Amino acid sequence: MPLTSSIKQRTKESQICQTHFFHLYIFYLSTTSNPKLEYIKTKVKKKGSSNSKKSHIYISTDLLAMGAASSSLAGSEAYAGKLCGLEDVPENCITAMFMCMEPPEICILARVNKSFHRASRSDTVWEHMLPLNYKFLVRRILEDQQVGEKDKVISRTKEIYARLCRPNFFDAGTKEAWLDKRSGKVCLAISPKAMKITGFDDRRYWERISSDESRFGSIAYLRQVWWLEAVGNIRFEFAPGKYSVLFKIHLGKPLRKCGRKTSNLDQVHGWDIKPVRFQLSTSDGQGAMSERHLDEPGRWFYHHVGDFVVENQNSPVWVKFSMLQIDCTHTKGGLCLDCVIICPFEFRGKYTYFD
Repeated sequence: MPLTSSIKQRTKESQICQTHFFHLYIFYLSTTSNPKLEYIKTKVKKKGSSNSKKSHIYISTDLLAMGAASSSLAGSEAYAGKLCGLEDVPENCITAMFMCMEPPEICILARVNKSFHRASRSDTVWEHMLPLNYKFLVRRILEDQQVGEKDKVISRTKEIYARLCRPNFFDAGTKEAWLDKRSGKVCLAISPKAMKITGFDDRRYWERISSDESRFGSIAYLRQVWWLEAVGNIRFEFAPGKYSVLFKIHLGKPLRKCGRKTSNLDQVHGWDIKPVRFQLSTSDGQGAMSERHLDEPGRWFYHHVGDFVVENQNSPVWVKFSMLQIDCTHTKGGLCLDCVIICPFEFRGKYTYFD
Protein backbone atom coordinates (compact mmCIF):
# COMPACT_ATOMS: atom_id res chain seq x y z
CA MET A 1 0.00 0.00 0.00
CA PRO A 2 1.56 3.32 -0.99
CA LEU A 3 1.95 5.86 1.81
CA THR A 4 3.23 8.97 0.03
CA SER A 5 3.90 9.99 -3.57
CA SER A 6 7.60 9.23 -3.11
CA ILE A 7 6.94 5.74 -1.70
CA LYS A 8 4.57 4.97 -4.60
CA GLN A 9 7.61 4.82 -6.88
CA ARG A 10 9.22 2.06 -4.87
CA THR A 11 9.06 -1.60 -5.85
CA LYS A 12 6.11 -3.83 -4.94
CA GLU A 13 8.29 -5.81 -2.54
CA SER A 14 9.28 -2.67 -0.65
CA GLN A 15 5.64 -1.57 -0.45
CA ILE A 16 4.63 -4.90 1.07
CA CYS A 17 7.39 -4.59 3.67
CA GLN A 18 6.21 -1.11 4.63
CA THR A 19 2.58 -2.26 4.97
CA HIS A 20 3.68 -5.18 7.13
CA PHE A 21 5.76 -2.80 9.23
CA PHE A 22 2.80 -0.55 9.99
CA HIS A 23 0.76 -3.60 10.96
CA LEU A 24 3.51 -4.61 13.37
CA TYR A 25 3.76 -1.05 14.64
CA ILE A 26 0.04 -0.91 15.44
CA PHE A 27 0.26 -4.33 17.09
CA TYR A 28 3.19 -3.10 19.20
CA LEU A 29 1.20 -0.08 20.38
CA SER A 30 -1.84 -2.26 21.09
CA THR A 31 0.07 -4.71 23.29
CA THR A 32 1.36 -1.84 25.42
CA SER A 33 -2.02 -0.02 25.59
CA ASN A 34 -0.23 2.97 24.12
CA PRO A 35 -2.36 6.10 23.43
CA LYS A 36 -0.31 6.63 20.26
CA LEU A 37 -2.69 4.18 18.54
CA GLU A 38 -5.45 6.79 18.84
CA TYR A 39 -2.95 9.37 17.59
CA ILE A 40 -2.43 7.36 14.40
CA LYS A 41 -6.21 7.14 13.86
CA THR A 42 -6.38 10.92 14.22
CA LYS A 43 -3.71 11.25 11.54
CA VAL A 44 -5.81 9.16 9.18
CA LYS A 45 -8.84 11.43 9.64
CA LYS A 46 -6.72 14.40 8.59
CA LYS A 47 -5.87 12.88 5.20
CA GLY A 48 -5.54 15.55 2.55
CA SER A 49 -5.62 18.46 5.03
CA SER A 50 -1.89 19.19 5.14
CA ASN A 51 -0.07 21.48 2.69
CA SER A 52 3.37 21.08 4.24
CA LYS A 53 6.31 19.66 2.34
CA LYS A 54 6.35 16.56 4.60
CA SER A 55 3.48 14.15 4.06
CA HIS A 56 1.69 12.64 7.04
CA ILE A 57 1.33 8.89 7.46
CA TYR A 58 -1.99 7.65 6.16
CA ILE A 59 -3.09 4.13 7.03
CA SER A 60 -6.02 2.52 5.26
CA THR A 61 -9.21 1.48 7.04
CA ASP A 62 -8.35 -2.18 6.35
CA LEU A 63 -4.97 -1.80 8.06
CA LEU A 64 -6.55 -0.14 11.09
CA ALA A 65 -9.01 -3.03 11.23
CA MET A 66 -6.08 -5.42 11.24
CA GLY A 67 -4.56 -3.44 14.11
CA ALA A 68 -7.84 -3.57 16.00
CA ALA A 69 -7.96 -7.35 15.53
CA SER A 70 -4.42 -7.56 16.84
CA SER A 71 -5.42 -5.44 19.82
CA SER A 72 -8.19 -7.88 20.76
CA LEU A 73 -5.62 -10.67 20.89
CA ALA A 74 -2.94 -8.59 22.60
CA GLY A 75 -3.03 -10.80 25.66
CA SER A 76 -2.46 -14.00 23.67
CA GLU A 77 1.21 -14.96 23.76
CA ALA A 78 0.57 -17.75 21.25
CA TYR A 79 -0.79 -15.30 18.68
CA ALA A 80 1.97 -12.80 19.36
CA GLY A 81 4.57 -15.47 18.79
CA LYS A 82 3.29 -16.14 15.29
CA LEU A 83 3.93 -12.57 14.19
CA CYS A 84 7.30 -11.23 13.17
CA GLY A 85 8.98 -9.06 15.76
CA LEU A 86 9.76 -5.41 15.15
CA GLU A 87 13.44 -6.35 14.98
CA ASP A 88 12.67 -8.24 11.73
CA VAL A 89 11.55 -5.14 9.81
CA PRO A 90 14.21 -4.05 7.26
CA GLU A 91 16.02 -0.88 8.27
CA ASN A 92 15.33 0.80 4.92
CA CYS A 93 11.59 0.39 5.54
CA ILE A 94 11.95 1.98 8.97
CA THR A 95 13.85 4.86 7.37
CA ALA A 96 11.10 5.33 4.78
CA MET A 97 8.48 5.50 7.53
CA PHE A 98 10.54 7.95 9.59
CA MET A 99 10.68 10.32 6.62
CA CYS A 100 6.89 10.63 6.88
CA MET A 101 6.84 11.40 10.61
CA GLU A 102 7.52 14.38 12.82
CA PRO A 103 10.83 14.58 14.76
CA PRO A 104 9.31 14.00 18.23
CA GLU A 105 7.71 10.80 16.92
CA ILE A 106 11.04 9.63 15.52
CA CYS A 107 12.76 10.20 18.85
CA ILE A 108 10.11 8.12 20.64
CA LEU A 109 10.38 5.19 18.22
CA ALA A 110 14.18 5.27 18.29
CA ARG A 111 13.96 3.51 21.66
CA VAL A 112 12.17 0.43 20.26
CA ASN A 113 15.30 -1.51 19.26
CA LYS A 114 18.72 -1.13 17.62
CA SER A 115 17.34 -1.08 14.06
CA PHE A 116 15.00 1.78 14.93
CA HIS A 117 17.82 3.58 16.69
CA ARG A 118 20.13 3.30 13.66
CA ALA A 119 17.36 4.43 11.31
CA SER A 120 16.62 7.40 13.57
CA ARG A 121 20.19 8.62 13.03
CA SER A 122 20.05 8.37 9.26
CA ASP A 123 21.25 11.49 7.42
CA THR A 124 18.55 10.85 4.82
CA VAL A 125 15.81 11.15 7.45
CA TRP A 126 17.05 14.33 9.06
CA GLU A 127 17.99 16.11 5.85
CA HIS A 128 14.36 15.58 4.85
CA MET A 129 13.30 17.26 8.12
CA LEU A 130 15.59 20.26 7.75
CA PRO A 131 14.38 23.40 5.93
CA LEU A 132 15.56 23.93 2.37
CA ASN A 133 17.86 26.75 3.48
CA TYR A 134 19.52 24.83 6.31
CA LYS A 135 23.04 25.16 4.84
CA PHE A 136 22.65 28.94 4.91
CA LEU A 137 21.42 28.74 8.52
CA VAL A 138 24.46 26.70 9.55
CA ARG A 139 26.85 29.19 7.95
CA ARG A 140 25.06 32.22 9.37
CA ILE A 141 24.54 31.18 12.97
CA LEU A 142 27.88 29.38 13.43
CA GLU A 143 30.13 31.99 11.90
CA ASP A 144 31.13 33.34 15.33
CA GLN A 145 31.93 29.91 16.73
CA GLN A 146 35.28 28.16 16.70
CA VAL A 147 36.07 26.03 13.67
CA GLY A 148 36.48 22.85 15.69
CA GLU A 149 33.08 23.21 17.31
CA LYS A 150 31.48 24.03 13.98
CA ASP A 151 32.89 20.89 12.37
CA LYS A 152 31.57 18.82 15.25
CA VAL A 153 28.06 20.23 14.91
CA ILE A 154 27.71 19.76 11.17
CA SER A 155 29.08 16.20 11.05
CA ARG A 156 25.57 14.65 11.03
CA THR A 157 22.24 16.09 9.89
CA LYS A 158 20.55 14.96 13.11
CA GLU A 159 23.06 17.02 15.07
CA ILE A 160 22.41 19.97 12.78
CA TYR A 161 18.67 19.68 13.41
CA ALA A 162 19.16 19.45 17.19
CA ARG A 163 21.54 22.42 17.16
CA LEU A 164 19.24 24.59 15.08
CA CYS A 165 16.27 23.84 17.35
CA ARG A 166 18.07 25.53 20.23
CA PRO A 167 18.27 29.32 20.67
CA ASN A 168 21.08 30.41 18.33
CA PHE A 169 22.42 33.94 18.61
CA PHE A 170 24.31 35.63 15.79
CA ASP A 171 25.42 39.11 14.66
CA ALA A 172 27.15 39.75 18.00
CA GLY A 173 24.19 38.38 19.96
CA THR A 174 21.68 40.92 18.62
CA LYS A 175 19.67 38.39 16.59
CA GLU A 176 18.39 34.89 17.28
CA ALA A 177 17.27 32.03 15.05
CA TRP A 178 15.70 28.69 15.90
CA LEU A 179 13.74 25.89 14.26
CA ASP A 180 10.30 24.77 15.35
CA LYS A 181 10.89 21.22 16.62
CA ARG A 182 7.88 19.70 14.87
CA SER A 183 7.80 21.47 11.51
CA GLY A 184 11.48 22.33 11.06
CA LYS A 185 10.56 25.89 10.02
CA VAL A 186 12.78 28.80 10.98
CA CYS A 187 11.85 31.68 13.31
CA LEU A 188 13.85 34.85 14.00
CA ALA A 189 14.03 37.41 16.80
CA ILE A 190 15.74 40.81 16.51
CA SER A 191 16.85 42.70 19.61
CA PRO A 192 16.42 46.49 19.99
CA LYS A 193 20.24 46.62 20.03
CA ALA A 194 20.16 45.71 16.33
CA MET A 195 17.75 48.57 15.53
CA LYS A 196 18.17 52.32 15.04
CA ILE A 197 16.12 53.96 17.78
CA THR A 198 15.91 57.68 18.44
CA GLY A 199 17.86 58.57 21.59
CA PHE A 200 18.58 54.92 22.37
CA ASP A 201 22.09 55.65 23.70
CA ASP A 202 20.91 58.54 25.88
CA ARG A 203 19.99 57.32 29.36
CA ARG A 204 17.67 60.29 29.83
CA TYR A 205 15.32 58.66 27.33
CA TRP A 206 16.02 54.92 27.30
CA GLU A 207 16.97 52.41 29.97
CA ARG A 208 18.09 48.82 29.50
CA ILE A 209 16.57 46.49 32.08
CA SER A 210 17.68 42.92 32.77
CA SER A 211 14.74 40.55 32.40
CA ASP A 212 14.18 36.80 32.36
CA GLU A 213 11.12 37.44 30.18
CA SER A 214 13.30 38.51 27.26
CA ARG A 215 14.89 36.22 24.70
CA PHE A 216 18.00 38.43 24.91
CA GLY A 217 18.19 38.82 28.69
CA SER A 218 17.34 42.52 28.68
CA ILE A 219 14.62 44.86 27.42
CA ALA A 220 14.61 48.47 26.27
CA TYR A 221 12.50 50.76 28.47
CA LEU A 222 11.43 54.20 27.18
CA ARG A 223 11.22 56.77 29.96
CA GLN A 224 10.02 59.76 27.94
CA VAL A 225 10.49 61.13 24.44
CA TRP A 226 8.86 63.53 22.01
CA TRP A 227 9.77 61.65 18.84
CA LEU A 228 9.73 57.84 18.74
CA GLU A 229 11.29 56.10 15.76
CA ALA A 230 12.55 52.52 15.95
CA VAL A 231 13.74 51.05 12.64
CA GLY A 232 15.39 47.69 11.98
CA ASN A 233 16.26 45.42 9.07
CA ILE A 234 17.70 42.02 8.36
CA ARG A 235 19.09 40.34 5.26
CA PHE A 236 18.23 36.66 5.41
CA GLU A 237 17.83 33.67 3.13
CA PHE A 238 14.34 32.41 3.96
CA ALA A 239 12.89 29.11 2.80
CA PRO A 240 9.94 29.62 0.41
CA GLY A 241 6.72 30.43 2.27
CA LYS A 242 4.70 33.16 3.94
CA TYR A 243 6.08 34.97 6.99
CA SER A 244 4.71 37.36 9.62
CA VAL A 245 6.43 40.24 11.44
CA LEU A 246 5.47 41.09 15.04
CA PHE A 247 6.66 43.59 17.68
CA LYS A 248 6.75 42.41 21.31
CA ILE A 249 5.70 45.38 23.47
CA HIS A 250 4.81 46.14 27.10
CA LEU A 251 3.27 49.27 28.63
CA GLY A 252 4.74 49.86 32.08
CA LYS A 253 8.01 48.97 33.76
CA PRO A 254 8.14 45.25 34.66
CA LEU A 255 8.95 44.59 38.31
CA ARG A 256 9.03 41.71 40.77
CA LYS A 257 7.58 42.12 44.25
CA CYS A 258 7.71 39.20 46.68
CA GLY A 259 8.46 36.89 43.77
CA ARG A 260 5.39 38.01 41.78
CA LYS A 261 5.41 39.82 38.46
CA THR A 262 3.95 43.33 38.44
CA SER A 263 4.34 46.61 36.56
CA ASN A 264 5.01 50.23 37.48
CA LEU A 265 2.63 52.32 35.36
CA ASP A 266 3.66 55.75 36.71
CA GLN A 267 5.48 56.80 33.52
CA VAL A 268 2.93 55.41 31.03
CA HIS A 269 1.49 58.34 29.08
CA GLY A 270 0.87 59.69 25.58
CA TRP A 271 -0.09 56.45 23.83
CA ASP A 272 -3.84 57.07 23.82
CA ILE A 273 -3.62 60.40 21.99
CA LYS A 274 -2.33 59.27 18.60
CA PRO A 275 -1.83 55.73 17.28
CA VAL A 276 1.57 54.17 16.77
CA ARG A 277 2.36 53.32 13.16
CA PHE A 278 4.03 50.02 12.29
CA GLN A 279 5.51 49.43 8.83
CA LEU A 280 7.05 46.55 6.92
CA SER A 281 8.81 46.45 3.54
CA THR A 282 10.97 43.96 1.63
CA SER A 283 13.64 44.29 -1.04
CA ASP A 284 11.33 42.73 -3.66
CA GLY A 285 8.65 45.42 -3.28
CA GLN A 286 6.27 43.93 -0.71
CA GLY A 287 4.96 46.11 2.10
CA ALA A 288 2.43 46.47 4.90
CA MET A 289 1.34 49.17 7.34
CA SER A 290 -0.82 49.11 10.46
CA GLU A 291 -1.71 51.50 13.29
CA ARG A 292 -2.62 50.84 16.90
CA HIS A 293 -3.46 52.78 20.06
CA LEU A 294 -1.40 51.23 22.85
CA ASP A 295 -3.98 50.83 25.61
CA GLU A 296 -3.16 47.52 27.33
CA PRO A 297 -0.83 48.37 30.23
CA GLY A 298 0.71 45.78 32.50
CA ARG A 299 1.19 42.88 30.08
CA TRP A 300 3.35 41.85 27.15
CA PHE A 301 1.58 41.67 23.81
CA TYR A 302 2.58 41.08 20.19
CA HIS A 303 1.49 43.49 17.49
CA HIS A 304 1.19 41.95 14.03
CA VAL A 305 2.71 44.39 11.54
CA GLY A 306 2.07 42.43 8.34
CA ASP A 307 3.13 39.52 6.17
CA PHE A 308 5.46 38.89 3.24
CA VAL A 309 5.97 35.97 0.85
CA VAL A 310 9.26 34.35 -0.17
CA GLU A 311 9.22 32.50 -3.50
CA ASN A 312 12.90 32.00 -4.38
CA GLN A 313 14.83 29.50 -2.31
CA ASN A 314 18.40 30.76 -2.69
CA SER A 315 17.77 34.49 -2.92
CA PRO A 316 18.43 36.55 0.25
CA VAL A 317 15.72 39.07 1.12
CA TRP A 318 16.03 42.39 2.92
CA VAL A 319 13.23 42.84 5.44
CA LYS A 320 12.76 46.32 6.95
CA PHE A 321 10.39 47.04 9.85
CA SER A 322 9.64 50.12 11.92
CA MET A 323 7.62 51.53 14.82
CA LEU A 324 6.81 55.25 14.66
CA GLN A 325 5.05 57.87 16.78
CA ILE A 326 6.41 61.20 15.60
CA ASP A 327 3.67 63.59 16.67
CA CYS A 328 5.68 66.17 18.61
CA THR A 329 2.64 67.86 20.18
CA HIS A 330 2.95 65.62 23.22
CA THR A 331 5.45 63.39 25.01
CA LYS A 332 5.08 59.67 25.44
CA GLY A 333 6.76 57.22 27.80
CA GLY A 334 6.56 54.06 29.90
CA LEU A 335 7.02 51.67 26.96
CA CYS A 336 9.09 48.47 26.87
CA LEU A 337 10.36 46.95 23.62
CA ASP A 338 11.69 43.41 23.83
CA CYS A 339 12.19 42.26 20.25
CA VAL A 340 10.79 41.85 16.75
CA ILE A 341 9.67 38.35 15.74
CA ILE A 342 9.69 37.00 12.18
CA CYS A 343 7.95 33.63 11.98
CA PRO A 344 6.04 31.45 9.50
CA PHE A 345 2.52 32.77 8.93
CA GLU A 346 0.88 29.69 10.47
CA PHE A 347 2.73 30.35 13.77
CA ARG A 348 1.31 33.86 14.13
CA GLY A 349 -1.44 32.62 16.44
CA LYS A 350 1.18 31.58 19.00
CA TYR A 351 2.19 35.20 19.48
CA THR A 352 -0.67 37.16 21.05
CA TYR A 353 -0.06 37.78 24.73
CA PHE A 354 2.75 36.81 27.05
CA ASP A 355 1.91 37.08 30.77
